[in-house]
Amino acid sequence: MGSLYTDITENSPALPSNPLDPEEFRRQGHMVIDFLADYYREIGTYPVRSQVEPGYLRKCIPESAPNQPEPIETILKDVQSHIVPGITHWQSPNYFAYFPSSGSTAGFLGEMLSTGFNIVGFNWMSSPAATELESIVMDWLGNMLKLPSSFLFSGGGGGVLQGTTCEAILCTLTAARDKMLDKIGRDQIGKLVVYGSDQTHCALQKAAQIAGIHPANFRAVQTFISDSFGLSPAELRMTVEADIAAGLVPLFLCATVGTTSSTAVDFLPGLCKVATEHEIWVHVDAAYAGSACICPEFRHFIDGVEDADSFSFNAHKWFFTTLDCCCLWVKNPKSLVRALSTNPEYLKNKATESKQVVDYKDWQIALSRRFRSLKLWLVLRSYGVANLRNFLRSHVKMAKVFEGLISLDSRFEVVVPRYFATVCFRFVHADETDGGNEALGINNEINKKLLERINASGKIYMTHAVIGGIYVIRFAVGATLTEEHHVRDAWKVVQQHTTLLLSELRK
Repeated sequence: MGSLYTDITENSPALPSNPLDPEEFRRQGHMVIDFLADYYREIGTYPVRSQVEPGYLRKCIPESAPNQPEPIETILKDVQSHIVPGITHWQSPNYFAYFPSSGSTAGFLGEMLSTGFNIVGFNWMSSPAATELESIVMDWLGNMLKLPSSFLFSGGGGGVLQGTTCEAILCTLTAARDKMLDKIGRDQIGKLVVYGSDQTHCALQKAAQIAGIHPANFRAVQTFISDSFGLSPAELRMTVEADIAAGLVPLFLCATVGTTSSTAVDFLPGLCKVATEHEIWVHVDAAYAGSACICPEFRHFIDGVEDADSFSFNAHKWFFTTLDCCCLWVKNPKSLVRALSTNPEYLKNKATESKQVVDYKDWQIALSRRFRSLKLWLVLRSYGVANLRNFLRSHVKMAKVFEGLISLDSRFEVVVPRYFATVCFRFVHADETDGGNEALGINNEINKKLLERINASGKIYMTHAVIGGIYVIRFAVGATLTEEHHVRDAWKVVQQHTTLLLSELRK
């Protein structure tokens, strides 16, 4: 039996002499850039939500990897034929689902540079530029958000780029857990309680599970339509006091600015006041809406953050920076380091021992880490603060246009206040004034059918939420290529499918 080396050299005379040959890299790289540029040019013509059925790809791709190399031309043809149909096009101008994953030329090229350098920046010594640029960029962003100096390196705090909010919450929860257990004893972990609202992202519950919080000690405090589904300080206080009376130990609160379901905003000043009284760590999750807070007119939504312990937002959502890039600031980095640090012999070095550098491996779950700050740096430099603000404002303006179109059609209503660029609305078919839960159930079912029909058409893509028992359709503006005519066309699609559905219901 021949060796792998023999198989390759005897049967593959065209094999490049090196997998990272610079000229071959240049040639293939140009082809991929051209492919993507064509994709972005034509993206509006694709069905927004993928129309394939589960298991489609196994019918298109061989059962085993090729023994011999295939040219990039052939591979790109297969990408176009087999992969593109199975993509839901998050960068489409007709994408209004979930929250945006807004891209940009600068974000893409920054990602390209980061991937090209391919460094593993676990500590300062492994690539000083990666660590130092991250610290600088995080201070830049902190200043743009007008975060208190206590969150910046210059004020004793600091920022770090995580992959996602899920990681940011887990890291801060772990830091809070260890800080509390150092005080009350490691054997008391079963008494620790974690708080969010019934609108808080499920990342909090997952983090609590991973951090060893007893499932019975996770609190999803109820919110109400009278508070626009923001978490009420009074409700939190009652829950915390009941837990203390039961002999439990309040530990961690995740307050949200821009909830996933409806972009509700928790009342930070009052929540932080309750938390301070009971030594509860407060993390502010502004994954979606934090980007908008670089605009002075939206900054008030994070008033009260000065009394929180940590704050995060996702630059890969609504800040034109490719996935993944979650920005996390903490007031007390030592809490993170104490909970997450390891120092094996093979990582020891003079820079770390000098205590003059940041080793970001101790601020996160994993050891290895990517050069994420490079793409964020390119975005900030390529567009500037003024333009970034205007990009965000343009999305909010388009959401207002959509909201206005809804108000002109008496068949629909906006269910909750629009704070940013997401509109939650529904079609009202049954009169709920006297019909009660039965009418609500009818409306919920009809809106569910309506949304599925709209999405199946491929013309636009939206998603839903259930808020206070009400099924709502979410229209989230934020794709970089979206313009006002796309928003107006989307409303026409909604109206057309509503009219068709109504005609069928009358039969």
